[in-house]
Amino acid sequence: MSINIDKELSVREYALRENADFHAPYVPEFDFYFAVKNGDVAKVASLCSVDFAKKSGFGKLCDDSLQNLKYHFVITAAMLARYCIESGMEHETAYNLSDLYIQSCDRCTAPNEISGLHRNMSMDYTKRMAALRREKIYSKQIILCINYIYNHLHKKISVEELAQHTGLSQSYLSRLFRKETGESITEYIIKRKINAAKNMLKYSGYSLSQISETLAFSCQSYFTQQFRIREGVTPKRYRDMFSFNTEISPAMKEDLR
Repeated sequence: MSINIDKELSVREYALRENADFHAPYVPEFDFYFAVKNGDVAKVASLCSVDFAKKSGFGKLCDDSLQNLKYHFVITAAMLARYCIESGMEHETAYNLSDLYIQSCDRCTAPNEISGLHRNMSMDYTKRMAALRREKIYSKQIILCINYIYNHLHKKISVEELAQHTGLSQSYLSRLFRKETGESITEYIIKRKINAAKNMLKYSGYSLSQISETLAFSCQSYFTQQFRIREGVTPKRYRDMFSFNTEISPAMKEDLR
């Protein structure tokens, strides 16, 4: 179905003017996200004292009021994740939090439930950012490096390409990365690949060979070796520990033999 966007926009703007029903101003909205990413617990708690479901200025994204509120919750969750990533939260943590809260919101059946979840989510992100600022502050180059690693876990990542991405020499980047994170670039990459593999083992039907290939390990035996070193068990054993009563793919059945 196609719509005339310009016409629809004109009609909507006219209706908003007639009813004095405008979106929330940008500055207060920015103020909220800025407080969260800076870990300002007191300010975010104060801002969240206003019931999310009763806030004015929400755009109409759906005719159903509950679904409309859910859509705005999803937008908030996505924005929180991105603002926090920009300020040093790891991609995986920020996006996993966002996914979990969105899934919880989807199960809500009343506006007050969504409001309570919004407060919990906002405070959760804020407290994590406060802890992050207390414990470690990464430089811009290292944040760029970490973000690049998360976005390219599916391929082989070299120190050379990270150096090009950050504009630093390989030797200086390696020293700076170890100084700020406490581990080498290579070790950091492998750990993050193993973390991704753990999620795939728990929640997907990919075979061990598919996981190894997807995460760009040189071979399945090397993947198994590195997994065992860090987790104390083989990938197969790890999957067995977290097996669910779900349909298992033929490829997975082959690996479990």
